[in-house]
Amino acid sequence: MNKEELASNPNTPAEVLAELAKDRNWVVRRRSASNPNTPAETLAELAKDGDWVIQINVASNPNTPIEVLAELAKDKDWVVRSNVADNPNTPIEVLAELAKDRDWVVRSNALSNNNTPKKQ
Repeated sequence: MNKEELASNPNTPAEVLAELAKDRNWVVRRRSASNPNTPAETLAELAKDGDWVIQINVASNPNTPIEVLAELAKDKDWVVRSNVADNPNTPIEVLAELAKDRDWVVRSNALSNNNTPKKQ
């Protein structure tokens, strides 16, 4: 199994994913960022990566810490914000801000997130 496959594999141990997240190859880092077993601390580091696709993957990952999601919710790229708005762990306060975003996709994802309180 090559590094890319290892980074994508849901059975890869967390400590291996933490190492793969430091790889020079952006594909390996991207796949590590989307792996549901990647540790929260590693996702926090990957969120700082200059590759916007890595940030998108971190924004979508269910293990991403809420403080990282809150930071990514302020990203200049609407796709990153949109993925934060769609993340099932995004806190209500962040969703409330994203519901007022200038981009309609971000607003739509925030409003359709299960954490967003629904009017009765």
